Amino acid sequence: MQTSADGKKLPCGSVIALSVLLAATMLVTPLRPAFALSELKHEQVQEKPAEGQEPAKDEKPAPVETEEETGPLQLPLPDPLIRNDGAVTGPADDSSADQPPVEVIHDIAKAPEPVRRMRELIVEAAASGDIERLRPLLGKGMTETQVSMVESEEGPVETLKGQSGDPDGIEVLAILLDVLATGFAHVGQGTADDMYVWPYFAEKPLAKLTPPEKVELLRIVTAGDYSEMQEFGSYNFYRVGITPDGQWKFFVTGE
Repeated sequence: MQTSADGKKLPCGSVIALSVLLAATMLVTPLRPAFALSELKHEQVQEKPAEGQEPAKDEKPAPVETEEETGPLQLPLPDPLIRNDGAVTGPADDSSADQPPVEVIHDIAKAPEPVRRMRELIVEAAASGDIERLRPLLGKGMTETQVSMVESEEGPVETLKGQSGDPDGIEVLAILLDVLATGFAHVGQGTADDMYVWPYFAEKPLAKLTPPEKVELLRIVTAGDYSEMQEFGSYNFYRVGITPDGQWKFFVTGE
């Protein structure tokens, strides 16, 4: 039997009741100090709004991290038509845009018979490898073929030899054959300057050449020559001119 604080003896039932009361008191006692209301607000977890429900006006939705945002930054490929300085590239300004298109011909049968005959004679002479065979075709006096942009007291054959990379003029003969193997242009129709000109690049703006025509051009000149021609503004390699009546008018290089 237990005794109370004043020394009185307590019955056994009272002792059990007191023990139960003490245990209950300990269970309802907070294990940590209570927080103020303001502190509890900071601990509240924002609930995700239900599907289809917009968040409140004063409530900003939490940012959602995606796999793309956490991965490496993907930049768009540069536009191939835009240079680094932002300018749009395109065909060069062609001052001859108002001029009529050049008539380009690849079928020699469409040229007059005197033109075809003179071309054939030039090809035969050049293919022989003997530059002297060009002499009777180059004419004399008023009908002499122009072979240089600069006046010279030398004859046309001697001038051509001087332009060749070898002493016999073989290189010039090879160039002559290559030029006459291309298409040609008919220019100055109905005028005193009526002429059949090889190659047609001499009469057509370089900016208007098609890819196949560029291939044909690069069979005569190098890519470096072509680049310089673009800077120059026009074709400036060798060209041949034959009048409709079959006179070999010129075989010159330059503009």
